[in-house]
Amino acid sequence: MATRESGRIGEPWVVTAVHAGRGLRISFYRPGDALDVQGEDLGELAGNPRELGRALRSLLEDLAGGEAA
Repeated sequence: MATRESGRIGEPWVVTAVHAGRGLRISFYRPGDALDVQGEDLGELAGNPRELGRALRSLLEDLAGGEAA
């Protein structure tokens, strides 16, 4: 799980990456969202561990530069 300050004190953006089949399922939670339910689905990443890491880093950079910035 990764967090980033949303600009509202104590309410971070949250991104989770959970094993799903042969890859990772990525979910995004906005400030105030309950973390015990499914967040906004950002899709699935697949590939070898190096490719997964690169794809996840790219996805997080896009979020940081866009909606979550």
